[in-house]
Amino acid sequence: MQPHLPPGHPFDDDKLREECGVFGVIGTEDAASFVALGLHALQHRGQEAGGIVAHHPDHGFNSAHRFGYVRDNFTKKSLMDTLPGPIAIGHVRYSTAGSKGNTAIRDVQPFFGEFSMGGAAVAHNGNITNAVTLRRELIEHGSIFQSRSDSECIIHLMARSYQRTIPERMKDALRRIEGAFSIVAMTRTKLIGVRDALGVRPLVLGRLGKGEGAAFVLSSETCALDIIGAEFIREVAPGEMVVINAGGKIDSMRPFEPKNPRFCIFEHVYFSRPDSILGGRSVYETRRQIGIELAREASVRADLVCPVPDSGTPAAIGFSHESGIPYGMGIIRNQYVGRTFIEPTEQIRNMGVRLKLNVNRALIRGKRVVLVDDSVVRGTTSRKIKEMILDAGAKEVHFRIASPPTMWPCFYGVDTPEREKLLAARMNEEEMRTHLGVNSLRFISLDGLYRAVGQAKGRNNRCPQYCDACFSGQYPIEPSDMIAQGFTTAGKEAAQ
Repeated sequence: MQPHLPPGHPFDDDKLREECGVFGVIGTEDAASFVALGLHALQHRGQEAGGIVAHHPDHGFNSAHRFGYVRDNFTKKSLMDTLPGPIAIGHVRYSTAGSKGNTAIRDVQPFFGEFSMGGAAVAHNGNITNAVTLRRELIEHGSIFQSRSDSECIIHLMARSYQRTIPERMKDALRRIEGAFSIVAMTRTKLIGVRDALGVRPLVLGRLGKGEGAAFVLSSETCALDIIGAEFIREVAPGEMVVINAGGKIDSMRPFEPKNPRFCIFEHVYFSRPDSILGGRSVYETRRQIGIELAREASVRADLVCPVPDSGTPAAIGFSHESGIPYGMGIIRNQYVGRTFIEPTEQIRNMGVRLKLNVNRALIRGKRVVLVDDSVVRGTTSRKIKEMILDAGAKEVHFRIASPPTMWPCFYGVDTPEREKLLAARMNEEEMRTHLGVNSLRFISLDGLYRAVGQAKGRNNRCPQYCDACFSGQYPIEPSDMIAQGFTTAGKEAAQ
């Protein structure tokens, strides 16, 4: 995965960014340490900040919220000793709503609230599309917000509920919320996981250990189960709430009206780690299949297939295998650029991509090169990479993109630029090719992408299986706040 960097960072890689990952553990001593390991595995989903809340029967709730990487904050024994107990949840963050690029520590999740029946903490992955409306209503009725995050609305709605248990209060709150969400929450004695009715964002259930002493885990991705040696049990189903007690009893309930699931298809393309499993499918194998479909749809005469590292690698392998064009690592990534090692002056900012990527000149020189990347957003990085390849002596440069053109913003938990900043929203494919200055440019079709993720007939327009609004403009959940501000969708779909 490519590192997800804050806006304005000198090494901003012009990629769409997931905004967070969530992780929770119940039933093992020192649960916070397992949560820290899980968050480390989910670091690709958010590198801006992280937080952990834990509960111990003798010490109550304790929390820690820090800016930066998990490895730099939650590996210190002095800090982890302040988070004792057999239950803990955590969150890694990249902001999409509220304080984009201007995060205060008060915006970092998990959020905690004290209720009449005890405390509860909530960590949220996704985006609440009616948060502005809800926030205004809650403030008018006396709620006092501590953060600028849409996720805090959940705590306030829970506080206003008259239900007698925290899970019931959460169900009450979530029925008022629109948008996409996977939630990991905790009380003094329970771990709770919830997905929205369409299941846009991922959430999985795992088990650590065997028999009566087993602990249970909730995570955004299966790769975070692997790091702590937990067994994958199943995905939390769209529209499902699971409540796990300290003895390992799991209650499953359905707070929402059933709807046809619409999982985010871009999780397969880019967001999830390639060693994760989504919908029973290996992310790596899906991305390799995307490359195969792309080669079938957009063949080209060339000498070398080269991935834009690291997210383009599986698709490039698939493209090479299907096309018969040799695969080579024509671009090498500097793995240590995530932390700025010198003051980012204007001259260093101008180096940008060259500090992060370097061309393997001996391999590239004199060749017709196919560059395989996962997406084109603004196109700024693509142009710089093309220039580097030509400077290294390439004869031709052809771009093949492992997703359809990104034409529409996402309102469900992905940091997408305004529509006018999306290259594909302003230009057709030929205009983009000219703008990027490459010999050819082709994107996989939406039907081809659906075939790669296991839908043999492609995208069924009457009932698509995934949320693909960033490509199609068809939004399965109405972005209420944005519509109130004048945004119009290309073709709204009612969530069935």
